[in-house]
Amino acid sequence: MRNRMTDWRGGVMLLAVTAMWTAGVARAASPELVDVFVGGEGGYHTYRIPALVVSNKGTLLAFIEGRKTSGGDHGDIDMMLRRSTDGGKTWLAMQMVYEEGDTKKVTIGNPCPVVDRDTGRIWLPFNRDNDDVLITWSDDDGVTWAKPRVITPDVKAQDWTWYATGPGVGIQIERGAHKGRLVIPCDHREAYKGKTAKMSHVFYSDDHGETWKLGGTVAPHTDECQVAERADGSLIINMRNYWERDGGEKAKGGKRAIATSDDGGVTWSALRFDETLIEPICQAGLVRVAAPSGGGKGLLVFTNPASTSKRDHMTVRISEDDGATWPRSALLYGGSSAYSCPTRLPDGRVGVLFERDGYRKATFAAFDTSWVGVTDK
Repeated sequence: MRNRMTDWRGGVMLLAVTAMWTAGVARAASPELVDVFVGGEGGYHTYRIPALVVSNKGTLLAFIEGRKTSGGDHGDIDMMLRRSTDGGKTWLAMQMVYEEGDTKKVTIGNPCPVVDRDTGRIWLPFNRDNDDVLITWSDDDGVTWAKPRVITPDVKAQDWTWYATGPGVGIQIERGAHKGRLVIPCDHREAYKGKTAKMSHVFYSDDHGETWKLGGTVAPHTDECQVAERADGSLIINMRNYWERDGGEKAKGGKRAIATSDDGGVTWSALRFDETLIEPICQAGLVRVAAPSGGGKGLLVFTNPASTSKRDHMTVRISEDDGATWPRSALLYGGSSAYSCPTRLPDGRVGVLFERDGYRKATFAAFDTSWVGVTDK
């Protein structure tokens, strides 16, 4: 059942934020919050790790881990899905995409879907027990799904251990030499300087998902990540940052790690750290929502709990210069909030699926970029 109630703390803070002006532009009305997954409903203790894409036909697909008996990251966990055909106003009944072992503790998770705009096929890479990489697909807007196939040997080095796809979404490159390439952001663990370090990487397909290849690893002490295309067809990768916790370099902690690629994700630049994009060490969302026009660079949207102390203050930021700066921001929810996934909706607005209230809910919100202070898309 759809719950349209908004937590009073988040609501009060939202009203305060939406009353503000950004660069002389009045904000649009506050987004409505629609709870898509609620812990305890549908036979699952907790729903976590959201992913959101829009099909070629305009259907919204919200993926999530259904954690059967607890909120823990490992256990009896299934891949679940809800779909919306009206832009997120209402959501169809929950469906199971994949599970293994009945009630055994088999962890199926880390959804990272991508839509092939050329074929319309929706690809869904995911993990089994944070070890194997599986992929399934749908040709009917997510109503049915193919039997998953294991692609671990193609996208995971033999000396890697723990592995995660996304979580969040993949992208399809739209311009340049690698136009049409499907790119899936991931992370893994491998030996580094006598210890085990987390590292972000990608894998990709140049044949519409028939085969997949391992792309470049970025840097140690990086983790869950998202990729976006820049105006010139190059890529930017935005990563969860463990430099302070794992690497002992305090000056590099508390902010997102960034790198770029000029070859479609085969290799990556040296890291930089974005002083604006603060984080409490958490997953974040990134998506390009407007193509370059009139010589501009288009718009990137970034979402995360904008705090260095705890997971709260879910914030939306917009960049108009390929992620170099983030001058526009708005508070989406002031209370407890964690993982998130933004997407461009069929009507041009932005939709976000995000965790809130101590991981008890996964909630959808939709807004025009004018709410974040941008009026010219």
